[in-house]
Amino acid sequence: MASIELSEEQKQFYRKNGYLLGLARIYSTEEMKRINAELPQLLALLEPGETAKDIREWHETSTYLYEMVMNPKIHDLVEGIIGPNFYCWASSFFIKEPFTRETVGWHQDAYYWPMAPHHTVTVWLAFDDVDDENGGMKVVPGSHLHGLLQHKRSTETDSVLSLQLETGTFSEADAVQFKLKAGEVSLHDDRCVHSSPANPSPRRRAGLTFRYSGTEVKNDLSVNPNFKAYLCRGVDEFHLNPEGHPPTQRFGRPSFKAVSIEEAGVGRQG
Repeated sequence: MASIELSEEQKQFYRKNGYLLGLARIYSTEEMKRINAELPQLLALLEPGETAKDIREWHETSTYLYEMVMNPKIHDLVEGIIGPNFYCWASSFFIKEPFTRETVGWHQDAYYWPMAPHHTVTVWLAFDDVDDENGGMKVVPGSHLHGLLQHKRSTETDSVLSLQLETGTFSEADAVQFKLKAGEVSLHDDRCVHSSPANPSPRRRAGLTFRYSGTEVKNDLSVNPNFKAYLCRGVDEFHLNPEGHPPTQRFGRPSFKAVSIEEAGVGRQG
């Protein structure tokens, strides 16, 4: 499998702006057809009242997801940002069915996560073509350079997140619209301000995220006790987190319910 190393120009762009688009395709059209054809078998494991948002950390029990987490092409991209030693600790689905009102409010991932230092890259894998019509993500360039901004709680919102950035803490007018073809990925920094609108279109918008952190990043087990680190490349010279073990079945759900980002951020009053 040919490597897809980032150029120095791409690395500099990421450091300045906190995200990357226009990357080499990870999965071909035929490969994405096969991946999408298997997705219903994973969704069938959801219990009554659950949605795709509840598929968090199922890479720990499903080789279907674990194989994507461990894709060498994705690791090539991550290594270009984080360096040679990193692990994956989270995966989650974000599926917006056609004609849905749900949004994802403006936020920074790192605000929710009980992890330090901030050295995490999110890889967003498009299962469908994604654009401004079907609820594609937007990012504010350079917002990761300003540290963690103030968030506040609100129940009067269509957002799946009640803990969102306060108005005036960033400039929404500067946001960049993400557009991806199925099988492509984007990268963004854990402090980058981002959101996504509703999906009023007749097209589904499905994406799968993977979170990769440098081995020097430690999770607070008192907040997220089921945390597992899956070493992807290099060596874990710090041994700060419990080690995960590869799954053996094609589809399976964890025996525990993973901590959501809302639950992880419960200690932040905003």
